[in-house]
Amino acid sequence: MAVRAAVPKSVQVGVTTGAWAVPDPQRRADLIRSWVILPDHASVNWHEHGAEAVASVLLDLGIGIEAGIYSGTDAARRFLASPLSARVLRVLAEVTDTDPRTAVTTAASLVKELSDGLAAPVLLHGEDGGAWPVLEAAARLGLDTRIGLEDVLVLPDGATAGDNAALIDAARKFLDSQGGQHLWVGR
Repeated sequence: MAVRAAVPKSVQVGVTTGAWAVPDPQRRADLIRSWVILPDHASVNWHEHGAEAVASVLLDLGIGIEAGIYSGTDAARRFLASPLSARVLRVLAEVTDTDPRTAVTTAASLVKELSDGLAAPVLLHGEDGGAWPVLEAAARLGLDTRIGLEDVLVLPDGATAGDNAALIDAARKFLDSQGGQHLWVGR
C-alpha cells in the first residue's frame, strides 16, 4: 500500500512470487488471493514448482505476469509448453551465468531457445560479472534490459556503484549511445 500511495499511477508496481519468499506454491497462491491492493504485475519463475498454478491465480485477479526464465534450467521448455505462455506481459530472460567471458554466449542460447513461438516481448538481463556484458548483448539484439543493485554492485569500469541511480545512469548512457533500448530498473 505504501509503494502504491507513494508513486504516480503511471509508475507500474511489480512484485515477486518467487519460491524463496514462500516455498509452498499452494501457500503462495493463497496469499496472492488475499492481497487487498493489487500490483500491476508479478514475476513468476517458471523453473519453480507450481509456477503455472501461481500464474493462473495472478491472471484470475487481473494481474499481469512477467515470466522469469532462468538460463541453465528447463524453464524455457516448460514455459513454451504452457497454455499460459501467450498471456504474459513479458519474458524476463535471466542469465544466471556470472562469468563475463561466457555470459553473452549463455544469453544468446537462452534467447534462441525462447525464439520459437514466443508472443511476448523479452527483457534480457544478467547478474554479477555477466550483468554488463549481457546488457550490451541486449542492446545489440534490440531487446529490453534492466539494471539495478539486485543484478550487479559495480559500474562497467569495475568501480563500486554508490547507489542504484549510478547503475541506471551508466546503463542509460550506454543504451542511449546504442539507440536507446527500453531500460527497466531492478531493485
